[in-house]
Amino acid sequence: MLQKIYQQLETIYPEMVEIRRDLHMHPELSFQEKRTPAFIAEYLKKLGMEVKIGVGGNGVVGYLQGGKPGKTIALRADFDALPIADEKEVAYRSQVPGVMHACGHDIHTAALLGTAKALSSVKDEIPGNVVFLHQHAEELAPGGAKSMVEDGCLDGVDEVYGAHVEVNYPVGQVAVNDGYVQAASDTFDITIHGRGGHAAEPHWCIDPLVIGSHLVVDLQDIVSRRIDPLQPALVTVGAFNSGDAYNVIPDKAYLKGTVRTYDKQVRIQAENALKMIAQKTAEKNGAVIEVTYTKGYISLYNHPKETEFIKNLAIDLVGRDKVMVKPPDMGGEDFAYYVDARPGSFFWVGGGNPEIDAVFPHHHPKFDVDEKSMLLTAKLFASAVFNSK
Repeated sequence: MLQKIYQQLETIYPEMVEIRRDLHMHPELSFQEKRTPAFIAEYLKKLGMEVKIGVGGNGVVGYLQGGKPGKTIALRADFDALPIADEKEVAYRSQVPGVMHACGHDIHTAALLGTAKALSSVKDEIPGNVVFLHQHAEELAPGGAKSMVEDGCLDGVDEVYGAHVEVNYPVGQVAVNDGYVQAASDTFDITIHGRGGHAAEPHWCIDPLVIGSHLVVDLQDIVSRRIDPLQPALVTVGAFNSGDAYNVIPDKAYLKGTVRTYDKQVRIQAENALKMIAQKTAEKNGAVIEVTYTKGYISLYNHPKETEFIKNLAIDLVGRDKVMVKPPDMGGEDFAYYVDARPGSFFWVGGGNPEIDAVFPHHHPKFDVDEKSMLLTAKLFASAVFNSK
């Protein structure tokens, strides 16, 4: 049966390309998606599926009931774009000024729609049921996954899988890893209230620039001296703004940055340490420091059993030599909410190809991928459905 599905996907592939390029030309930003979810919903309805729209916001969920007993498997694709101007010289270049699919979400969506079409043609042979999760707003916290889960998108689901095209791996390769693979991503905004004055009379002032400079350095102690060195964590100050004159000490300074962690307790520890250091820095300098700490996505934990399942499916499809272990990184991905609620795994499918200039990193204005990655993604999804036990 799987060979029949694979052949069907080969036949559907040109349609996947057409869908992907249409989406690429009409990108929509996080939480502003209208055309894309409407297109997805209409496509799934034409396949005869039950479809829910407005799931957790702009999400779309399709339901395919198989003809044989088995598990209910959820498959996820995201569909939002980024506020980046498309600089590629291709026929399918974005037609929306300042917005483009610079992370492959158009690839994910087209691959999952192709999977849905192929599976719906053999639904009587499917063991169990398939839930197609088309998610909005992956790129912008609080993201769409959390609200979709809260809205019941995983009700009745036994396992959940998601894929991300990865330009750092050549087309034809698959990368997997279990355990923590991506970090919880929090942000902080710090306002230092000092007392401004003449630069030649600093003794009358409380200099927020000097205080902020100390704070930038002291915050690095969180990772180097307060967190277990065997636990991954980082604190990065990404912006430091204050003043605009040569001879004026300003009243205020502003810092903002990000905290990344894997472990839940380390996440709490890092937040508490940041707030404590800010408070003590304010006290010793006679200033007032306000901290706004915003929780972003939780860390992404791939379940070992389900990851091994995907790994073996990939080996069967492309061979052991083309299945890689992807090192964990400190990036954020809200697929984490799905695997926090159900067993599952998130894997990566190679899309790099120098011959078509698919070499630029994700979120780059010239980002592009080899579209054949969609075919491999769809085959892996279909294989997961038919091999689940």
